[in-house]
Amino acid sequence: MARTQAHWWFVGPALFLMVVILLMPIGIAGLLSFTEYSLGNPDAHWVGLDNYSKILTRSTYEKMFGATFRYVFVVVPLSVGLGLGAALLIHSTRRFSDLYKTIYFLPVMAALIAMAIVWEFALHPTIGIVNRTLEQGCGTFLETWGWYAEGCANGFPTWLTDRHYAIWTVAFIGVWQGFGFNMVLYLAGLTSVPRELYHAAEMDGARSAWDRFRLVTWPMLGPTTVFVVTISFIRSFQVFDTVEAFYPQGGGPSKSVYVMMFAIYEKAIQQNLMGIGAAITVVFLAFVMLLTVIQRWLVERRVHYA
Repeated sequence: MARTQAHWWFVGPALFLMVVILLMPIGIAGLLSFTEYSLGNPDAHWVGLDNYSKILTRSTYEKMFGATFRYVFVVVPLSVGLGLGAALLIHSTRRFSDLYKTIYFLPVMAALIAMAIVWEFALHPTIGIVNRTLEQGCGTFLETWGWYAEGCANGFPTWLTDRHYAIWTVAFIGVWQGFGFNMVLYLAGLTSVPRELYHAAEMDGARSAWDRFRLVTWPMLGPTTVFVVTISFIRSFQVFDTVEAFYPQGGGPSKSVYVMMFAIYEKAIQQNLMGIGAAITVVFLAFVMLLTVIQRWLVERRVHYA
């Protein structure tokens, strides 16, 4: 009897921690999402699905979903593609590869507040290096080729305060900050590709670098790519610190950068509306769970067909 129950002594602590640290907070958030609870209020008035109805019908939350999905569907493909490209270039480089790895990985390690200050100065509409560089480039093109550009004639936008550009600017910073992490993951995947496969492919007629990449590298990086894309999606949905650093008082101009994590922070922490904040949290967790299930399905499907 003692031997048959011995395994519980090993898995029991892990199960206990999983329930206390993971499942209980999710359950509490799920219950709060059906109430109008706020901190300091002894009662939690049950409102049913009203919080979810607000999320799906009000224009503020429509902007929240729009900003979140714009950010995600810009950052994920660009950060994955640039990470793969940087990994391939560094993997094929004989000299200074460690230096390149360090340079590309610096944005991942850098303190966000410091980087936010740097980007605010760089994107300043009058003294920022971005607009000044564009103005000089426009002058050169106009003098040399006589090209007309609207930005040259009317001035360049205020990247962080114009509602038409704010989300794309924040997404660009997200790509800059995240693709170095994907590069490291792809480098780990590239080191596990057997060199014999390249020799075999070359003997079968794969002479060019593109053929070797298409026939050997890319198929072997399949599991790594599934993992990188899933992690990139989850990290993109979790974007908060960049938005909070640039727009601490709101979700940017006209709520154009009002992403989900900032909405949770604003409703639950700033406005003490724990019920609606919990409802947004549940929706966010549903997105993350869906991505996890898709990743698991893709990995198992690949293993099954392999």
